[in-house]
Amino acid sequence: MNIKSLLWTPSISFAIALASCGGEKTTNAESQPETTTETVVVETKNESLDLSKGEAIFKAKCIACHQVNGQGIEGTFPPLAGSDYLIADKQRAVKEVLAGKSGEVTVNGKVYNQVMPPNVLTNEETVDVMNYVLNSWGNKGGTLTVEEVKSARNIE
Repeated sequence: MNIKSLLWTPSISFAIALASCGGEKTTNAESQPETTTETVVVETKNESLDLSKGEAIFKAKCIACHQVNGQGIEGTFPPLAGSDYLIADKQRAVKEVLAGKSGEVTVNGKVYNQVMPPNVLTNEETVDVMNYVLNSWGNKGGTLTVEEVKSARNIE
C-alpha cells in the first residue's frame, strides 16, 4: 500500500462523517415542542383583570361548542363573540352557565335550539369564566362579582 492511500482514506472518511452529521448539535431540549403560556389581562376602570383562569375553564368546558374564537357553530351553537343575548342579561347568562339551557334562543337575530349542559363550577370559577367570555373576542361586557353569581344561583 502506498503512503498517499493511507493518508487519503482517513481524510475521506472524516469528511463523509462530518458532512452526514449536518454540522448541527441537537439536544433533547431542542427536539421538544415549544409550549407557551399566555396570561390575558384586561384593563377595566383602572384595574387589571387576569382572565387566564377563565380562559382555562372555557377551554375545558365550553370550547367544543362555542369554539376557540367564540363564534360558535353556525346554525347549531350560538356565538359568544358579539352576542346580544349574552350582554343583554348577565344574570340569565350566569344561570344558564350553571344550570344549562334547553329550548330556542335567539342570538344576533338567529335562532338556535340545542341543549347546553349544566356546569359544576364554584362561584369563583363561574366569575372567572364569565369574565373571560364577557371580555374576549371584542366583547366589552364588564365584569361579574362572586356576589352576583351567588345571587344568580338563587334566582328560579
